[in-house]
Amino acid sequence: MKYAKVFLLCCGLLALTSQEALAHGRRTHVGVVIGAPLWGPFWDPFPWYPYYPPYPPVVVTPPPPPPVYIEQAEPAPAPASEDYWYYCSSARAYYPEVRTCPEDWVPVLPRSGK
Repeated sequence: MKYAKVFLLCCGLLALTSQEALAHGRRTHVGVVIGAPLWGPFWDPFPWYPYYPPYPPVVVTPPPPPPVYIEQAEPAPAPASEDYWYYCSSARAYYPEVRTCPEDWVPVLPRSGK
């Protein structure tokens, strides 16, 4: 009976001093210690894991704006052969330079600049 009490007392002390078991990490160790257990600043039951720096932030840039197409204006058509310039004989000039003429305007076919 005396041995049964001592055995149950040892089992109870071991159960109180044991650590919880984690699924894939730390495990509980049960053993017999002769003397005092070694608890100190140099012994840690949980090992130190290496420090991994955090992931760099993800930078998302907006897409570039769509290309802009600029249409060029069509060149002005050359004056047709039916178009006339109007000449004022008293002013000796054509219509855009002289706005009024005291006599009738004389229609003239335009000459090429060559």
